[in-house]
Amino acid sequence: MAEQNGVHNLSLQTTTPMETDNGDTPQLQPQEQEQPKCLITKTDNGSIESHRYYLSRRTTLEMLKDRGYSIPTPEIQLSLEEFRQVHGQSPDVDRLRFTASHSTDPSKRILVIFSGPGTVKLNVVRNIVGQIVNRDTLSGLILIVQNQITSQALKAVNVLSFKVEIFQITDLLVNITKHVLKPKHQILTDKQKRNLLKKYDIQEKQLPRMLQTDAIARYYGLQRGQVVKVTYTGEITQMHVTYRCVW
Repeated sequence: MAEQNGVHNLSLQTTTPMETDNGDTPQLQPQEQEQPKCLITKTDNGSIESHRYYLSRRTTLEMLKDRGYSIPTPEIQLSLEEFRQVHGQSPDVDRLRFTASHSTDPSKRILVIFSGPGTVKLNVVRNIVGQIVNRDTLSGLILIVQNQITSQALKAVNVLSFKVEIFQITDLLVNITKHVLKPKHQILTDKQKRNLLKKYDIQEKQLPRMLQTDAIARYYGLQRGQVVKVTYTGEITQMHVTYRCVW
């Protein structure tokens, strides 16, 4: 190896074939190279149904924790194998339901219910509502469905005394806030919102808008008028901050 101007030059030695007694030049055998080991991928031999329930349940737990609800960490960290040991390959949706109370306000209680694969009709909603215990103390319901919901069923949901949020199970298979390209979202308190408007001498209607149907707004359960601080970071662009008001 020679070094010229700080650059290392690698000189490769070549082997010249030797002639045999009869003048023939023998062919060189290609050097045996170690073949790369095949990558071993872990395959899931379980049912797709149980996997979908597992992923959507985990995302829902993370979502509620981000909203300030008391969610035990071991529940979120439950593995797929452990989930199947409890619920099997064909989970019973009734056993998947759970409730959670808010960390700062324990009276704020939310119920999570999984619906089966069929269309959510009026009788399904009535059956779900009929099974809810202590409805008067319930502040919210998250209904996770796998199919369309009829207009009559939606009307029945909208007249309930507590807020009802409906998610398709496919929307919860991945936690969108954990995506590497997703900016950081911080929900401002009422005081922080007032200070922001005062600082820039603006009204909330002058802020960029975020619809309540936006995936982030739905994830955090945001209401009209709430303001979100959005922080963008990247290797190419410098960090910058913007604010959006929910409409």
